[in-house]
Amino acid sequence: MSGAGWLQFAALGLLLVLSTRVLGAYMYRVYFTKDAPGDRFFLPVERAAYRLCGIDPEGEQRWNAYAFSLLAFSLISCLLTYCLLRFQAHLSFNPDGMKAVGPGVSFNTAVSFLTGTNWQSYAGEATMSHLSQMLALVVQQFLAGAAGMAIAVALIRGLVRKRQASLGSFWVDLVRSITRILLPITIAFAVVLMSQGVIQNFHATRPVTTAAVQTVDTSGASVHTQRIPGGPVASMTPIELLGTNGGGFFNANIAHPFENPNPISNLLLYWLAFMIPFAFPFTFGRAVGSAAQGGVVLAAMAVLLIATSVVGYAFEGRGNPALARGGVTQTVSASQAGGNMEGKDSRLGVGATIMGSASTATTAGAPNGAFESFTPIGGSTALVNMLFGEISPGGDGSGLYGMLIVVLVSVFIAGLMVGRTPEYLRKKIQGAEMKLIVLFMLAVPVATLAFAGAAVTIMSARHNISAAGPHGLTEVVYAYSSAANGNGSAFAGINATSNWYLSTLGLAMLVGRFFTAIPVLAIGGSLVRKQTVRSSAGTFRTDTPLFFGLLLGVTLIVVGLTYFPILALGPIVEHLAGHF
Repeated sequence: MSGAGWLQFAALGLLLVLSTRVLGAYMYRVYFTKDAPGDRFFLPVERAAYRLCGIDPEGEQRWNAYAFSLLAFSLISCLLTYCLLRFQAHLSFNPDGMKAVGPGVSFNTAVSFLTGTNWQSYAGEATMSHLSQMLALVVQQFLAGAAGMAIAVALIRGLVRKRQASLGSFWVDLVRSITRILLPITIAFAVVLMSQGVIQNFHATRPVTTAAVQTVDTSGASVHTQRIPGGPVASMTPIELLGTNGGGFFNANIAHPFENPNPISNLLLYWLAFMIPFAFPFTFGRAVGSAAQGGVVLAAMAVLLIATSVVGYAFEGRGNPALARGGVTQTVSASQAGGNMEGKDSRLGVGATIMGSASTATTAGAPNGAFESFTPIGGSTALVNMLFGEISPGGDGSGLYGMLIVVLVSVFIAGLMVGRTPEYLRKKIQGAEMKLIVLFMLAVPVATLAFAGAAVTIMSARHNISAAGPHGLTEVVYAYSSAANGNGSAFAGINATSNWYLSTLGLAMLVGRFFTAIPVLAIGGSLVRKQTVRSSAGTFRTDTPLFFGLLLGVTLIVVGLTYFPILALGPIVEHLAGHF
């Protein structure tokens, strides 16, 4: 481990401290007040969008109408994306003459970008036209991020409002999320990234002559040419991280130098990934009128993220024990970054790569290294981030509502221990809410473990796994956890273009998105109708260090009871067996 690596983490932490309060306060005004900064500019744009789409900006929806709007919008978006990919060969902005994307990959990709998962069973620079990248994929990254933010805002309204029926308007929340938050930040960072070397053009792939030999042809002659791709990369990369989507322009994603040229761009990109998820608890605290309530949620998110990052950096930073036994020096020096550098970019080093693996704690599966080459425990931290349920800090909106579900479980357990009806923010948490919470809590584990179990037992699916033993199990579990949790990153080692994985991963994405979002909206709809009760000496406070400890404990216990057997059979066994 190096001082430079720790310095990068400190710089990211400082940026997040600065942005959390500013952006969180701004988001509160966008969603929960009558006037917000930029009204003079944004209101005409939004009114035009409302008129074009026939939206009543003053109208509100019950939870079921809000959910129906989400589902209908998602279905249309998915179909349009699928059609664009299938017909891209006949559309414009296709300088490399890309062929139509196959039906299996088109289905998987359409579902993937619809749900914000952005699992990519293709190499972007060899599969997608510029139009598909811009119109099908970039647009969906805005819409998926905005939809997650809208769901979180609806749940907050359910907690704040009393004796009402509506949770706001899905369409208004969607439009305001895009116009006032996602789009302005994306444009600003696109310009900054271009200044750092991220490309932005409409060029076709160009052959160039290189000084070094690239390969040897069939006759044994040296080849000095290389094909350099072009494309509108800088306009896609910011929303890839800001929307916590993770879908990259290139197959190498954030590890590609055209997308992430240097340590400065690396820091800015991961700041984008954590920016909105960490700002949402501050917004939540403002909305409920208690900064301490938001602070407990924010602190729990931060502690979980820091813990997994420190463990990952510790195991990757000390290097590969197998190489050390062979006499290979892996310490930091003037000539090497130090640590386990297999699968990592020498431009960035271990510290910056662990920063990339920490992005699995959001739903932005945009790593800048190869998890397949990490040490067993180092790689498992990226998996554990997802198994927490993407709550540390999670995705745009989904992290907050996922953590609030764990909060409700915690107050329910606390109520059982003291013999009182559980309450949160002076609202009783009763049987109706707990049944919905159980549905939420079971959806992702069932999808992950059921599909993973089938993949390692069905012979045709097993043939698509490159590694045997515990490492192969980790690859499979990681893939389905990534899909069901809306992350999209890959551990590698799996033929993800096979019909089995294209279809089952797509189904896992749909379950992970909608079998969690709909119960959240139903919980909001149940809570919004309730009257608050008076606090008393027996009320269990949820804004104290004691509740913070309970919240962390419940999170660890829920994950431990659900996933520890898989972790024990996968990365833990691999580590104990010394398979590095």
